[in-house]
Amino acid sequence: MRAVEFTGDVVFRDDYADPRPARGEVVVEVIRAGVCRTDLEIVRGYMNFRGVLGHEFVGRVAAGPARWRGKRVVAEINCVCGRCGMCRSGLRNHCRERTVLGIHGRDGVFADKVAVPIGNLHEVPDGLSDDEAVMVEPLAAAFQLVRQVRFERGQKVVVLGDGTLGQLIARVVHRICPSLVLVGKHSEKLELAEKVHIQTAEVGDFVPRQDADVVVDATGAASGLALACRAVRPRGTIVLKSTYAGGEPVDLSSLVINEVTLIGSRCGPFADALNALARHEVDVTNLVSRHMSVENAIEALELAARSDVVKVILDMACGR
Repeated sequence: MRAVEFTGDVVFRDDYADPRPARGEVVVEVIRAGVCRTDLEIVRGYMNFRGVLGHEFVGRVAAGPARWRGKRVVAEINCVCGRCGMCRSGLRNHCRERTVLGIHGRDGVFADKVAVPIGNLHEVPDGLSDDEAVMVEPLAAAFQLVRQVRFERGQKVVVLGDGTLGQLIARVVHRICPSLVLVGKHSEKLELAEKVHIQTAEVGDFVPRQDADVVVDATGAASGLALACRAVRPRGTIVLKSTYAGGEPVDLSSLVINEVTLIGSRCGPFADALNALARHEVDVTNLVSRHMSVENAIEALELAARSDVVKVILDMACGR
């Protein structure tokens, strides 16, 4: 099958072995896959991953139990043991034995087919387009914030980063906190948020005053956390959504002095994301910058790294 493998270099292959599902797994034929900032960081050395890249996708079940075959699905990326203390306590995303699609110990979705546990599957409602469905994983990560932080109308909320995740977080939290401000470096991306009535500011014009109740760092860079530290009020909250390889050290002394709460936030509830899309509560349609074929995946990764691009999608049906 066709696949995009990371071996230390990004390599397109048309002879990659088909997935061999373990017990309790299905094989999903990938329809579309999204290029994520995490994929770019993996190529730079994050997680020391080797294998097929990619974790955001929508597909159709090709092999598995009859009740799933033929269904259009998305899948949670953490593949868990179900036995460890984390799993038994309900913290499956923190399973101590987990593998993660395209990130840790398991091939990802930049391929014609992928094997995933049945328990990770979520059926996609008929009314959702493939482009909306491929956004479920990052949108779920945005919804994780409202599970971890109690947002209230009237709070001053700042989201740093105008990429896909920052855009989605702003769309989710803006429903609760309409005065939210999305801060970014790229006017073209900020305009996308303005079209859905979100306030924005270019980072050069943003003056941190240590007065924000909640600051979300979705910049994917150490500089974002440094700016968040200057923007949050004493006893406020910083939510860290960035993962990156390397970067400049950050002085965290202000977090101690100002008694700031720092929360790490990762994967989130797929059901909430699917429901929000089905009810048209969150608009993601203007975030897709380009569709490309998997044969052009190397170019797609290069394009996704450009400052004027939000989301690049690999259309796996092309050339199949």
